[in-house]
Amino acid sequence: MPATLMWAQGQDDRPATLTFHPFDPSWTVASQLQPTADANTFAAPNLQYLMDSPTELSDHMVREWQVDDAGVARTLRIAVHHPGTAAEADAFAEMAKKVVAQHVAVFGDVPNYDFGTYTFVADYMPQVSGDGMEHRNSTSITDSRSFKDADFDQIGTLSHEFFHSWNVERIRPNELEPFDFTRANPTPSLWFAEGFTSYYGPLAIRRAGVSTVDTFLEEMGAQLDFILNSPARQYGSPQDMSLRAPFTDAATSIDPTNPNIFASYYPYGATIALALDLTLRERFEGVTLDDYMKHMWRTRGVTERPYTPEDLRRGLAEVTRDARFADAFFAASVDGSALPDFAPLLARAGVTLRPRNPGGAWAGASRLQVAGAVVKLASAAVPGAPLYVAGLERGDQIVSLGSAAIDSQAAWDAAIRNARPGDELEIRFIQRGIERTARLRFANDPGIELVRTEAAGGAVTPAQLAFREAWLGAATQ
Repeated sequence: MPATLMWAQGQDDRPATLTFHPFDPSWTVASQLQPTADANTFAAPNLQYLMDSPTELSDHMVREWQVDDAGVARTLRIAVHHPGTAAEADAFAEMAKKVVAQHVAVFGDVPNYDFGTYTFVADYMPQVSGDGMEHRNSTSITDSRSFKDADFDQIGTLSHEFFHSWNVERIRPNELEPFDFTRANPTPSLWFAEGFTSYYGPLAIRRAGVSTVDTFLEEMGAQLDFILNSPARQYGSPQDMSLRAPFTDAATSIDPTNPNIFASYYPYGATIALALDLTLRERFEGVTLDDYMKHMWRTRGVTERPYTPEDLRRGLAEVTRDARFADAFFAASVDGSALPDFAPLLARAGVTLRPRNPGGAWAGASRLQVAGAVVKLASAAVPGAPLYVAGLERGDQIVSLGSAAIDSQAAWDAAIRNARPGDELEIRFIQRGIERTARLRFANDPGIELVRTEAAGGAVTPAQLAFREAWLGAATQ
């Protein structure tokens, strides 16, 4: 709606009625707007709600079901516009039902959706780009791939965005309430609002049996690897990264000079959620991150009283009944950028944290830009990494590494693959029009991954398996 209608200052509370005129008689309307007796006419209680209501007119398929909310039926509806079959839409809806049930189980309650309905406006068409955006009673989720091409991977975005119907839309940061369309609305709490949601999105899918334990560990391992090895932690805490949101695009730094000062609050918050969940399960009998989220829902979400960072800390103290623990955790990992030792925490669940590429050489996590036979660094080198120490910068053309000419991504990958940590090779590069040479000394690849201990060749105890099942749900693979 903000791309279609103008925001009118001073008209925040003005109600609106919209009548749509579909281009084709087969098109119908999918929206969180309030329906009326006319199938093409909808209402919004105020301008804020109107702007928050993505609406699609298309020949889409609708699948809907109801969930019980303490005796009150709430309707969930998927309006899916895709090039596939009705059977595929049915299959996706069945996956969604299972995932939705797991989200409801976390909070023990269903939001009182306005007009009684929550709508997934789902576009999986080749002309769109992949994205997801939460709204009060709906979400807009898109992907350029079909269900067949993506193997129903779209369930990931659906799960993430649906968790927002509690976390963000009702458990809401103080700085976003009311939302001001005329300026940036920075908040220090996106690590919780988006990051914890990034943890629960894949967790609900795993608990629903829609994915495997291995798939969940692969996804969480990638987020953990990114944060543990991010240089940005030297330059700010999760709260700092949250406040930098207005200066980023899709949670990626747009600073072309030094992107290393920003780490997305999505994986940063997910990493904190993982740490907190495992720590609670270890230290406080019968207390998990689910209990913390449920507490925030009951104290802030149900009443829709916006929270401050201090409310988040106080909520953790109330759930654990240990203010010293809450104070210490927030001081270290929220106000600061310290993280716990994950290996022993994960070991309780029979999960092994190990090098992703043991014995592998590493030059630095810089992206390459390849145009024909010209290979350039597409991003700034990571401080302290071999490429950084050798003096390379964003935009430099890499000519050769040792005796190997670098004229493609494959040539660069082969040169790295053939090296060992500690090897030192001459790197030739062109920097601001001048050809230079330097010595590049390879380091150990710092990348990590998470795997089931038994899959790594180790033995697991019944206690570890019980811990894992309580955390991730039944099934071990």
